[in-house]
Amino acid sequence: MAEAADFQGTSASPARRWLRRTGALFAGAPLLAGILQLPAATPADAAGQESPQAAASNAGSVSVAVDSLTPSAPSESDTVTVSGTVTNNGKQTVTDAHVDLQVGPPLETRSAIDTLAKKSDALQGPSGEKVGGKYTEKFSALTPGVARPFSISVPADKLDLGRDGVYQLAVALSGETAAQPWDRVLGVRRTFLPWHPEEADTKTKTTFLWPLVSSAHMAAETGSNEQQTPVFSDEELAEEIAPGGRLDQMVSLGKGLDITWVIDPDLLASVDAMTGSYQVRGTDGTTTPGRNQEVAKHWLAELQQAVTGEEVAALPFGDPDLASLAHNGTNVTGSLSHLKEATDVAAKTVDTILHVKPSTDFAWPVDGAVDPSIVKVATSAGADKVIARSDSLQDNLSYTPSAARPIGGGTTAVVADSRMSTAFQGDLTRASASTLAVQRFLAQSLTLSLQTGKQRSVVIAPQRMPSVSQAQAMAEALAALQGGNWSESQDLTAAAKAKPDPAAQTRVPPASAYPPALRRQELPRAAFEQIARTQGKLDKFKVILTRQSRVVTPFGRAMNREMSTSWRGLGVAAVGYRDGIESYLNGLIDGVKLIQKSETKLSGRSATIPVTVQNNLVQGVEHLQLRLTSTNPTRLKIGGAAYEEQHVTVNGGHAQSVKFTTSANANGRAKVVAQLYTEDGQRYGAPVVFDVRVTEVTPTVMLVIGGGVLLLVLAGFRMYTQRKRAAAREAAESDAAEAGAEDDDSQSRAAAPQNPETSGARPEEEETGAASRTGASEQPSDPAPDTAAESADPSGTGERVDR
Repeated sequence: MAEAADFQGTSASPARRWLRRTGALFAGAPLLAGILQLPAATPADAAGQESPQAAASNAGSVSVAVDSLTPSAPSESDTVTVSGTVTNNGKQTVTDAHVDLQVGPPLETRSAIDTLAKKSDALQGPSGEKVGGKYTEKFSALTPGVARPFSISVPADKLDLGRDGVYQLAVALSGETAAQPWDRVLGVRRTFLPWHPEEADTKTKTTFLWPLVSSAHMAAETGSNEQQTPVFSDEELAEEIAPGGRLDQMVSLGKGLDITWVIDPDLLASVDAMTGSYQVRGTDGTTTPGRNQEVAKHWLAELQQAVTGEEVAALPFGDPDLASLAHNGTNVTGSLSHLKEATDVAAKTVDTILHVKPSTDFAWPVDGAVDPSIVKVATSAGADKVIARSDSLQDNLSYTPSAARPIGGGTTAVVADSRMSTAFQGDLTRASASTLAVQRFLAQSLTLSLQTGKQRSVVIAPQRMPSVSQAQAMAEALAALQGGNWSESQDLTAAAKAKPDPAAQTRVPPASAYPPALRRQELPRAAFEQIARTQGKLDKFKVILTRQSRVVTPFGRAMNREMSTSWRGLGVAAVGYRDGIESYLNGLIDGVKLIQKSETKLSGRSATIPVTVQNNLVQGVEHLQLRLTSTNPTRLKIGGAAYEEQHVTVNGGHAQSVKFTTSANANGRAKVVAQLYTEDGQRYGAPVVFDVRVTEVTPTVMLVIGGGVLLLVLAGFRMYTQRKRAAAREAAESDAAEAGAEDDDSQSRAAAPQNPETSGARPEEEETGAASRTGASEQPSDPAPDTAAESADPSGTGERVDR
């Protein structure tokens, strides 16, 4: 065709001149004759059809998707069925279309598998020999934009497969278009076909980790009641364990597979908390009762059944981020102790809920990336085996060595295969993507097994939280692998004990080799400082509690969750979670406080000042000291000194008043400070400061008051003596008067005549005589008394005494 075009280009036809002018117009510059010659329009071009150049640009205009390949690893007696869809993405209808299978030569290396996976839909490159005969599917026409299904079944012995190995299997669609009316390949999809029909003499021992990990859903908050009703931040965990949810699928798919369960105890504790009464906090801050108790009970029952007889490896509680801790937390006091606590509680949690004894010997850094500091932190809590990955601990070998290898200090690195561990990442919601992932995984496994002919141990550590589609692909691949002829299952503990390959890499890479992308996702130093600050507040708070475990346990587990690997890439959410924990603790601490006081007045030398301690907690508090301090002890003393302390015990939901004795020495205001202390002398809560105003307490006032009291005493004594003397005089005078009267009567009877009329004295004379006798003791110059005679009887109540 090039020759024909050149021939036409030599003529001086009008079409040629027209094409030159048109080309110049679109190019925006004149074209030089003789340098570039434009061919004349072909009949197809004149009819508005595609030119050969346009057809070349439409290569691969039909997409081919392989949605299933069964069986994934066939034997000689099997029938291989390939199903999928073809979709015309071009603008022209494809006619006389047909789907064929093509088998290429075996792929000799694992890197060749990776290369083919990246170009699985490229038209360029060999696709192999077409499987002849009737094993094809035809379409009379493929309309643009319409997907058409296909399914081709062929006996395995018709594929002409030779020796054991991984073969390229291509599904190609060929057809014609109006622009190019000849049969050609318009779309292709390549995949992998593992072929090992006979049992291998030496099988690869394969360990597959099956992770049950979730993000943090519980905080430290519990309901304000005796039962400590747990509070969840959302209902996302209920969605994950509900039928069809991610964690529900992980359990149902893992049941029956030969796997090692790797479980975060926090997940078990959270679901176990949901089996009883729990609360869910809404976006508006209010809580509502949780209603997924039956879902939680069912999931735990299914998990208990699934792990029976299987190996279970327990991560530290909350799955702490070992790399973040190693790089940013080791210089913060207390960070490593949190990791130790998380490890210690892991085994007990799993055993209590699942009734199996887990292994806690394994540490699993994010993506298996290690450096010396990560290994040091990972083993600081008691683990002596670190799950690494081969893209971190790289080997310069032509084959894949066994997973276990010593890395010094009595620590074993269990190196997971990076190719197989990352085979199920990405979006696998489309069946075609999932099928390709499964076949690629099996291809890598078989190629690895055929490398040396010697038995080796391989470990697969997938992503921590696979999606539902990823989990389904993992289960499909693992079922095919366990049903194949070149691999056998092995648990993680056995893999760690396998004899290491002496040629394998045992040097841990330096910190500079740690992936920058992973380092950017780490928890910052500020996160560990906030955790340390929260722990410090908890330490001061717990010493006053009568039941410390009600607070220490939930806050301890919450701080484990604050260090979780699930916060990677969620920096804002991680800060919000930590702030919520610290804020809730501050609220509990403020629940025990002093009640504010106004100015207090003292009107005497001494008085009692009450100070009230309020306890709004559910439980009682003790081991508190209340100190009342006078800032001016020369004016006002507390208990005879500058301050006084008293022990405080307050029941939950109650207040207790503590009374202090004060003594004042001068008038005026004195500032007083009330402060709670723990028994170890640490301040607790905010102080309460108030004024005490002292009045009428000067020495002169005290002397006046004392003198008045003395005068009252003297006056009373004087009144008593005066009354006593007056009574004595009256008695003496009465006796004397009676004696004088008797003498006068005797004399009168002797001298007077015996005349009855004159025998008695006259009343006037008697009165005069009595008056004379009464006043015989008084002097003529004495003034007459101005008051009546006082009585000798005691005065009545309230009687006023004039002096």
